[in-house]
Amino acid sequence: MKYWMIIKSGIERKRVRSIMTILSIAVAFTLFSLGRSVAVAFNSEIDYAGKDRLIVSSRLSFTDGLPLAHKNRIETLEGVKAVAYRQWFGGTYIERSNFFPKWPIPPEYLDIYSELQLSQSEKNSFSNNKQGFIAGKELADKFGWKIGDRIPIIPDIWPKKGGGVWEFDLVGIFTHAEGGIENEAYINWEYFDEARQFETGKVGTFVVQLHDTNDSQEIAKSIDDLFINSQDETKTSTEEAFAKMFAEQTGDIGFIVNSVLAASFFTILLLTGNTMSQTVRDRTSELGVLKTIGYSDDKIMLFVVLESLFICLAGAITGISIAFLIFPIFSEIAGNLGPNIEFSFSIFLTGIFLASLMAVISGILPAYSAMKLNVVDALRMK
Repeated sequence: MKYWMIIKSGIERKRVRSIMTILSIAVAFTLFSLGRSVAVAFNSEIDYAGKDRLIVSSRLSFTDGLPLAHKNRIETLEGVKAVAYRQWFGGTYIERSNFFPKWPIPPEYLDIYSELQLSQSEKNSFSNNKQGFIAGKELADKFGWKIGDRIPIIPDIWPKKGGGVWEFDLVGIFTHAEGGIENEAYINWEYFDEARQFETGKVGTFVVQLHDTNDSQEIAKSIDDLFINSQDETKTSTEEAFAKMFAEQTGDIGFIVNSVLAASFFTILLLTGNTMSQTVRDRTSELGVLKTIGYSDDKIMLFVVLESLFICLAGAITGISIAFLIFPIFSEIAGNLGPNIEFSFSIFLTGIFLASLMAVISGILPAYSAMKLNVVDALRMK
């Protein structure tokens, strides 16, 4: 860069202050990178929610069960292609930290969710084995599972008749055709419904596959009208809307994380703005000299903005790099509390954009004041 030495001298004038500012920004971007990975993970199910599917749950609460008999009536509606159902299972694999979603489902559920890729032999094994259990590839890799393993699940929501631990046979490992989540597991509904202590014959939610996505609003209303004023009224929504509601039962994770990050960035913005203002005050006489020897006001302003940009980008890249290095440890800990999290390239791009924006906002006022300096007054400053 043609004017690099001028910018470099400004940064090194107060070396300790510059380093401390860069480290402060690095801390903010380390938190940003890790926080964004969590927020994205909690919204990932929404991103991959099917456009041709509706979710039918209880109008009172999605935790309340619905009679399995609802399925037959829903199937009679025009525009409905197929209907399946599921239930949140809960339970613990060995210890509480090994969290992953588990859903009892009927075999036809896999036909509706065709993006869950299994071989035909695995699908047949799941249908024919009452204790069948299929898991996503990420989940199987995490725990070192292989086909034929016996998977014990300690009950919490759904105790077994006669007590004891639920045990399942791993008969399939699926991948997601659209790059969606692979950290879930599915249980054969028949075994679950026969062996649970209570609410036999009730489901958590129905999944309704449509012939035409343009009919979703009309069919959703028709489904709810079927059961209006009954003991088991329904609330039908798109899968995307339901996934968002389900994720937010523990709080709006994305909003919480983003609010914390916004607060930290606002603090860093004030810090960086103060640093740049102080830098301009300390260099007033030097800036006057630069103007005296022919540097234009626009160039003086550019020097200050570029100095701010260098500090912010240096801090951002340092922080993102630290986050990337510690991410394997962080993901192992945070992944146990919810969905699998990933350090995507979009986090890096967003971080660079925010750093550039922060540099412009924090540097523009000091740069403007430097541009407006009167040469005579500036040279009087010591």
